Order: sequence, then C-alpha cells, then structure tokens
Amino acid sequence: MDNKTIAKYFSLTADLMELHGENPFKIKSYEYAGRSLRNIEGNLFEMDIHTLENLQGIGKNIAAKIMQLCTTGSFEELDALLAKTPSGIVDLFQLKGIGPKKIAQLWKELDIESIGELEYACNENRLITLKGFGAKTQLNILEQIQFINQNANYFLWCNLEELANEILVELTTAYPNLLISTCGDFRRKMITLEKIDFLIAEENKAIQEQINLKYLENPVQFHFCKNDEFYLKLLEKSSDAEHFGFLSFKIDESKKYTSEKEIYEDANLPFLVPEIRDSKIEFKLIEQNNLQNLIEVNDIKGVVHAHSKYSDGANSLKDLALYCKQQGFEYLVISDHSKSAFYADGMQVEKVLKQHEEIEKLNTELFPFKIFKSIESDILYDGNLDYDDEILQTFDLVIASIHSQLRMNEERAMLRLIKAIENPYTTILGHPTGRLLLSRPAYPINHQKIIDACAANNVCIEINANPRRLDIDYKWIDYCQEKNVLISINPDAHNLAGVHDIKYGVFAARKGGLLKENTLNTLTKDNFTKYLLDNRKV
Repeated sequence: MDNKTIAKYFSLTADLMELHGENPFKIKSYEYAGRSLRNIEGNLFEMDIHTLENLQGIGKNIAAKIMQLCTTGSFEELDALLAKTPSGIVDLFQLKGIGPKKIAQLWKELDIESIGELEYACNENRLITLKGFGAKTQLNILEQIQFINQNANYFLWCNLEELANEILVELTTAYPNLLISTCGDFRRKMITLEKIDFLIAEENKAIQEQINLKYLENPVQFHFCKNDEFYLKLLEKSSDAEHFGFLSFKIDESKKYTSEKEIYEDANLPFLVPEIRDSKIEFKLIEQNNLQNLIEVNDIKGVVHAHSKYSDGANSLKDLALYCKQQGFEYLVISDHSKSAFYADGMQVEKVLKQHEEIEKLNTELFPFKIFKSIESDILYDGNLDYDDEILQTFDLVIASIHSQLRMNEERAMLRLIKAIENPYTTILGHPTGRLLLSRPAYPINHQKIIDACAANNVCIEINANPRRLDIDYKWIDYCQEKNVLISINPDAHNLAGVHDIKYGVFAARKGGLLKENTLNTLTKDNFTKYLLDNRKV
C-alpha cells in the first residue's frame, strides 16, 4: 500500500464524515491528514508508530489509524461510515465538481445512490432546478459519468455501437479485400456485454498482429480464420452453442459456404437473424411461420411515452411534436410526469389542464399528425395512482410507473403493481421492474403473475426503450405473447434525440421474438385511436 493510497483512505473518511454531517473539527483533521500524507517522504507502510506520530500534521490518533490501515486494510471509523453508506454513493466521490454536501443532497432529495442513477437523472434534466446545481453542473457531471462508463468492465450495447461502427469502417477501408464482420455478443445485440468481437478472414500473422496492436486500448477482440471458412465461422461466433450445435448436425462443415443464408438453406431452415440465435425461441418462430413478422424499427408508427418542458423534458411540446412528425411518425403520446414526481417537476392539475388546451390547438395546427393526451402516473406506495378519477378520465391513456421507494421486497412490489394494473384507468404498465442496467438492480417481482394480471385487465406492458432500462426484459416477451398482452415500445424520451431510442427497444424486442401484430405502437393513428376507444374501461 503506497502513500497515495493511504492518503485516499483518509480523504474518503473525511468525505464520508461530511456526507453524514459529523463534527466539522474531526472532518478537518482527516482532510488535513489526507493532504499531508501525499507529500510524506518515505514509505508510510514501513514506518513504526513513533515515526508516524512525529510526522508533520500527523498526531497519535491519525498515526494509530495508519498502523491499523497498513495491518488490516481499513480502520474502525472508516468501516463504521462505510457500513451506513450505500456502496454506490462512495462511487460518486470520484466525480469532480460535486463534494460531499452536494452528494448528500442528491441522495436525500433525489434518492440517488449510484452513478447510473445520477446519469439517468441528468438525462432527465433533474439537476437543472436543484438548488446549487444547474445546467452547467449537470452537463459536467454527465460528461464525467459517460467517461467512467466507457472505461467500465461491462458496457451497454448502445455505448459500444459507435466504436464498433468506427472500427468496422477503418478496417474495411484499410483492408478492402478482406471479409470482415462484427460477431459475438455485439452482433447478437446483447443488452450488456464486455467487448466487441470481430471476425476477419486473414491468415497473415503480421497483419493479425498489426490489427490487434492498433486497437489494443479498446474493448475489442479479433478472431481470424481462412477465407473459405468465414461464413461458417461467422454463424458459429454469432450464435450460442446450442443454436450452432443444432445446425452442425444438419450441414456439411467442410463445405465452402458463401453466405450465412446458404448455411441455413443447407440445413433446410429459413435464415435466422443474429438477435434470436440465443433466445431459445427461434425454432418456435419457425414452427409458427412468424419470422417474417418479427418487429422492425420501421414498423413503429407512433412515439409513445415522451416528456416535454411541462415536466422534466428539454423541449417544448410543440417542438417535440414537430420533430416526431418530421421523423415520419403519425402520432405522439405525450406522457409527462404526474404530480407526485416532485423530482421531475411533475404536473399539478392546473398544469395538466393547460397542457390539454395546448394539445387541442396543436392537433388542429399539425393535422393529420396527432398528439394523444397521456400521463406517466406515479404508482404510489399503496398501489394507487396519484390523481383522482376526475383527472384520470381526461387522458386518452395512462402509463402507470413506479419511481419512488424502489427498495422493496417482492410482496410490496407485487401489491403496488397489481393494484395499479387493476386500476381501470391504467392503459400501459411502465418499466415494470425499475431497473437501470449496470447501475440499479430490478426490484423483485413475479413476472408471470404480473403478465397474467395485465392479460386479465387488458393492460399493455412497456418495453422502456431507453438503453439503460430495456424493461420489461426481453426474455418475458414470449410469455406476454402467449397471454395476448400487447407490448408498447416506448422511448421515454426527455429530448429530441431520445425519440430515436426506440431502436434499442426494437432490438431487445426482436431478441424476445416480438411480432409486429403484438406491438401496440405499430398501429396506425386511426387504429390506435380505435384501440383506445374500444378498450376504454370507464
């Protein structure tokens, strides 16, 4: 343990003390120790207690802590502070520009306990109006978080997308005669992964080494093969073992295939896209003759679940609607936050009525494009929605979501969700598990019972297409379809760019085998309107 590491432990102790509002004089002593220890000559780890006590700025108390730290790897005060601090909070101290007091504010006022939750809050503009923060601080925090995410061991698929495309362009430009493709988890569009895999038809060891060295600093792995083996290797490395093992019994592995499609034809099977080569439902889709009906991005006709400046969105309702129209969508379901979402400037009743007036005007102005009146209504701790029936009935549809008190057991989570599903005004269940991928675990639920309840109450389920959520998990889509529960692929957009997150929801939905006809927002505007009218329960 070097001096800088020892110093960091004391600085961390000072930060945690300030976070928990402890004695300012004790805080200053640990702060001073942290600064002083960095500049000490000689290895602290090798010093005896008497030498430590006589160092400038280090008294008997701090010296004893150093000895304990060097012996056991920690000391009592630090252990006690860590025990009452969520581990994710400690990670926030690595962010520059926000000290312990601001972190305590984020923790206590916004219930933020991890870097991932803070990133999500920044993307939803929740720090802009928070006292002592503002737009500049929010942007600074977000940029730092994005840097941290880029250097994590695991990545969201969306965080590797740009890098994968850049490398692919560079490689195909530098080696135009080589067969090159992504493969592995990236090509199968796994929602989280450790690296990007590439397959290259190149046997020259010098070129292989040159490519490996060029991208040494990136989370990538290169696989090389003979030119005439390329497509068979590509299919193998873009499938799980079970999928490829099934195919290997039906084909001639010594044959020189010229495409993946040819391999499937040789196996007397239709071509299966990489996304479903590990889903365990690919052959069920073949049996049902439904591969051609697998959902595609262009099938989505309307943007369901987006936020405007009426709550925590970055854009006006009009600008958001115009943008959706320009992107070729037929309708927008505006779903700002409800009144209980104080952290997101949720809409009080007066603001709801004001928004409805603007929607009426914009629907005349933007015709034939249509804005549907919706709300993302908070599911309260007792399972009720946070508006009276008098207000709920003014919406065309209601998305019911849990945003607060997320740390709960399965019994409490199920009570809240089932009660909300049974509310006659609930149209769509939003992000059912509350997870933030790689940042916040899902609260425990019985998926089967939730889906059954949605089927019984004619409630759709959202795939929240924000790539940090992708909730409901795609592995439950097949059961949703069995129960005739429609899926709505919703971007949960908080700015114009967020509208395009729909594609990530579609990618996940395809992995689960979602069919176009089982997707709510593949309906045209007129059919969507009809669906809402036909299924209105009150």
